[in-house]
Amino acid sequence: VQVVESGGGLVQPGGSLRLSCIASGLTFARASMGWFRQAPGKGREFVAGISRSGGYTSYADAVVGRFTMSRDAAKNTVNLQMNTLKSEDTAVYYCAAAYRGGVSSDSGDYAYWGQGTQVTVSS
Repeated sequence: VQVVESGGGLVQPGGSLRLSCIASGLTFARASMGWFRQAPGKGREFVAGISRSGGYTSYADAVVGRFTMSRDAAKNTVNLQMNTLKSEDTAVYYCAAAYRGGVSSDSGDYAYWGQGTQVTVSS
């Protein structure tokens, strides 16, 4: 199984970024997907998750209304559209996959992880 993130970078406060994640070597249609992030000196935290059907999404309170997660079954891909970015969104963002129907905010429920992509929000 391979999980690969892309799309990170440097953006000014108030700007937008779109992260993408491709998962291969697993049955994508049976996997729920999640995005987590880890800022310097802090633990890994849940950002967003999407069910295997794509019909249900869940977001951390800190990103509700600003981030949107979606999935494309044909491309084995999930995306995270991040708008109105703030300096506190600066972190390494990780994509993760789990063979489960519903979304979990617990990192321990995810078996497969990418290497992460850096997002820096700064003027």
